[in-house]
Amino acid sequence: MDHGLHRQMIRGKLKPEARLDLHGLTLADAHPRLIHFIQSAAAEQKRLVLVITGKGKDRDDPGPIPIRRGVLRHQVPAWLNAPPLGALVLDIRQAHIRHGGDGAYYVYLRRMR
Repeated sequence: MDHGLHRQMIRGKLKPEARLDLHGLTLADAHPRLIHFIQSAAAEQKRLVLVITGKGKDRDDPGPIPIRRGVLRHQVPAWLNAPPLGALVLDIRQAHIRHGGDGAYYVYLRRMR
């Protein structure tokens, strides 16, 4: 990604070409949807997509084993870097506040040849 385009993206000046909202989904439901969404966007030659994970919610019962707040928010970047999506993704950045801020990611896809 060139410097000018990257600068526009982190300032929220670029409009994502597609978006996926994973609010309220479990890890088991979110993973296949993310794979399908990224593969479809790459096949349609889209370059910048938005993945909304939400910020997560506080748990009422901390229990003996602590559960990290925002499980999807922490898991989605790992999925995007791992196969089969890693080969399609060029860059992942936290979204600008107008596109979701801490609860969303810009995913910049590689150009398909």
